Amino acid sequence: MRILHTEASCGWGGQEIRILEEAKGLIARGHEVTLACPAAAHIFAAAPRFGVPAVDLPIARKNLAGLFALRRHLAQARPDVVNTHSSTDSWLTALACTALRRSPPVVRTRHISAPVPRNAASRWLYGGAVSHVVTTGEALRLQLIEGSGVAPERVTSVPTGIDTVRFSPADKRAARMALGLAPDGRIIGIVATLRSWKGHLYLLEAFAKLARPEATLLIIGEGPMRGPIEAKVAELQLASRVRLLGQQDKPEDWLRALDIFCLPSYANEGVPQAIIQAMMTGLPVVTTPVGAILEAVNDGETALIVPPKDASALAAAIARLMQEPDLAARLGHAARDRALQRFSRDAMLDRMESVFRNVLREAK
Repeated sequence: MRILHTEASCGWGGQEIRILEEAKGLIARGHEVTLACPAAAHIFAAAPRFGVPAVDLPIARKNLAGLFALRRHLAQARPDVVNTHSSTDSWLTALACTALRRSPPVVRTRHISAPVPRNAASRWLYGGAVSHVVTTGEALRLQLIEGSGVAPERVTSVPTGIDTVRFSPADKRAARMALGLAPDGRIIGIVATLRSWKGHLYLLEAFAKLARPEATLLIIGEGPMRGPIEAKVAELQLASRVRLLGQQDKPEDWLRALDIFCLPSYANEGVPQAIIQAMMTGLPVVTTPVGAILEAVNDGETALIVPPKDASALAAAIARLMQEPDLAARLGHAARDRALQRFSRDAMLDRMESVFRNVLREAK
């Protein structure tokens, strides 16, 4: 198949990583996959590292320049199917296809749990302009069906799959030594784009409540909340115990150095890649019941679940894992087993191939 991915976002996070990993995997299976995005986007610069061809199109905003550029590219490249990922490129693609004599079917992937507006424009987009919708979790699928009236047979949940070899347990002490971290002590970590809804500020408040001076918190990721996070670190006088490490190309190295993984999100989540990566690494997880997170973890079986925006509950869960190493080990082992069963990269690729083949068959 000739598959074109479009991405309007210039940011960087799980959504962009999924696009590139999925494209890389389908290229390895013999498909011709290309990415169309603005040259200023982080994903454009990262694409060569994944072996994904990228085309510069001015689609960061909903305007005529982007619409005409996308229409020209579709007419020239003639992909078999287009997979859109953000609101802007989804609208531009849908409109561009109306002006083509032979337009490809469009698959719209929704990566977050933000609701779709109930209006005539959205009904047109989801009800007919796109051939199929993929969500990154079943909770997001049900939300779209119930909240927007999209027919159930037009929506498929395909959680993001993770490389089971790349993300795997390893010797924790050796991992710390390789990263220049103290081999002893307790290390808590979060891997996430620095966005408000990821809950970093609540994690800092929880960390400040822990009476464990030997504990360190690693914050891995970059984003628009860096300033407020740095301010909160200073306010809570945590500078000696919290490290902001920025974007890391090999998060698996850092995950292997952790004792506990936290993701206290309070909005906009599908099944977060970082949680699956932590599970694959065999880490005990503390998180919240937001979006489709509970499709990955169960409270007391593969993670500890706390209410969103509750720093005290978050602190208590972290403290419990630090005080009960047998519980932490049991949760970590069970989390890896569950991740291997449900969230492998091959399973994601199989399901996306099936979605693309189905829409192509229906379009004939």
